[in-house]
Amino acid sequence: MTAALCLGTYRVRAVSQAARTALAAGSPWVDTAPNYARGLAHEELRPVLGEYPTGRVATKTGFFTEEQGRTALAEGVLTREGAAGRHSLERGFVRWQTERSLAALGRVDLVFVHNPEHHGHGLDRAALHGRVREAFTALEEFAHAGRIGGYGIATWSGLTSGALSVPELLTLARQAAGSADHHFTGLQMPVSLIMDAPITQALNGGGPLVQAKDAGLITFGSAPLHGGELLDAMTPELVNLIRPGLSAAAAALLAAGSCPGLDVVLTSASTREHWDDVAKALAAPLTAQELRRVTDELAGE
Repeated sequence: MTAALCLGTYRVRAVSQAARTALAAGSPWVDTAPNYARGLAHEELRPVLGEYPTGRVATKTGFFTEEQGRTALAEGVLTREGAAGRHSLERGFVRWQTERSLAALGRVDLVFVHNPEHHGHGLDRAALHGRVREAFTALEEFAHAGRIGGYGIATWSGLTSGALSVPELLTLARQAAGSADHHFTGLQMPVSLIMDAPITQALNGGGPLVQAKDAGLITFGSAPLHGGELLDAMTPELVNLIRPGLSAAAAALLAAGSCPGLDVVLTSASTREHWDDVAKALAAPLTAQELRRVTDELAGE
């Protein structure tokens, strides 16, 4: 099975247009965050989500814009120092930000704790895990009340640096819920031919994506083009190795989307032409043998 092609709104300028294109093309998820599009992503998404009631939306908690920080400070949610940090996982802030997300979007299916490792430099693992548990505890309250579908973690380096692991996250979720009946349901991490450790681990039957799938989590692969940097590395030879005739973007996304254990691959394609180009490629995923040939070739360079 290939991962489902879904819209990620990080670095998307015309969020409403991109969301309308993606949802019209059948994207099952739109992934966003309160700080995306200069803090306007939620506002732009709401009317589009209203047009597509079956489309699911995932947002995040943690990062905030300078203006959102000023509001949190004025409302007594953050201290001046906390507001200056532009990222918080304090329980009170997570509650406040999630309430605002619900009000802005109208509905939320999944809330990711956003890059908990962001302020983790210098923290010991126990302190970092305590911070994650605080955020999970706040989100358990929303999920238990039926106000969000569930929560998860979206990390850039937490799972590859050794700061966090899937079994540890599941333990933190059980602690936050006070029982095994928790609402930790999603995992998001970079999956690309640049950050390919999750791919090689999954091909070998291990790593965070396989652990997450075994635990029943839905898995999201972010940054499949590595912020566009990967396109410069997609030589004609590499594209042909992946699948002859594809565009560089489609080849890169096909490789990421063929990763075992991955449910969703996020793209920022904003035009129907670009969306259909990638969707057509993903309709026929690479076999494990084909994908291993690609990762082996890159490892040998």
